[in-house]
Amino acid sequence: MKIEVKKIDSIKREMTIEISGETVKNKFEEVFKAVAKEAKVPGFRPGNAPRDMLEKHYSGAVHEQVLKELVPDVYNKALEQEKLDVVELPEIFDVKLDRNSLSFKARIEVNPEIALKKYKGIKVNYNKISVGPEEIKRSLDSLKEARKMDILDDAFAKSISYPNLAELEKALERQIFLQKENAQRQRIEAEIIDGISKDLNFELPKSLVARQVEEMLRQTKMDLAIKGMPREKIEEREKDMLSQIEPAAKEQVKVYLILAEIAKKENIALDDAMPRKVVEFLLKEADWQESA
Repeated sequence: MKIEVKKIDSIKREMTIEISGETVKNKFEEVFKAVAKEAKVPGFRPGNAPRDMLEKHYSGAVHEQVLKELVPDVYNKALEQEKLDVVELPEIFDVKLDRNSLSFKARIEVNPEIALKKYKGIKVNYNKISVGPEEIKRSLDSLKEARKMDILDDAFAKSISYPNLAELEKALERQIFLQKENAQRQRIEAEIIDGISKDLNFELPKSLVARQVEEMLRQTKMDLAIKGMPREKIEEREKDMLSQIEPAAKEQVKVYLILAEIAKKENIALDDAMPRKVVEFLLKEADWQESA
């Protein structure tokens, strides 16, 4: 197999792929045999038609089937050989096929080269989390107002499925603690990711950005529909929605690609759980410092 890869820009490549010899001949024979088993040629039972009759009646169909089977197979082998990390289906063109050779061109987008800087040992400041009595009291008062009760006592606690007021207060303390802990974790995660990504500039694959914009737009429309906005109003706002969504989509794609690059370096599987796993890795490797 002969492969030529032309670099168009930082993320676009044009591959010229040629293959000849037994691979092409054998594929034609394989397809002709499959066709012969089912071919309906006047005067012959299926599987008994001579080759020249099959050629006369089915050469076009065989040609198309060979292309359908051989092009993807050859393309994937070329990607593997050239170690190209593509992000979208290729644009295939200039396809030429005869009984001895196949050639075609494939225009592809690949993941950008990302010059990662320091991502281990990033300093993060954290606060020791505590919950004060006044915070518990505010939560109790909110509960009381929501249920129109006048007295905070064991009877009130039992009315919302707690054995007594003390247990309700403990539950509220845990809830407030977890809320603070989650908020702090989200802040730290955002600071780590921002610290890694803020000085990294690279071209984003347009196909990935378009896919993310489409998904975010679909979700936004669904949310508005659930809230009761009429369909025509949603469509009227689509242009404004896109102007707000696109920058966020680009940032999300950028972060995803950076996390994927870290995953490759740290042998973290590139599956659906990859972003979470990489963030957990970064948190583990961070330099934690308690704020004064």
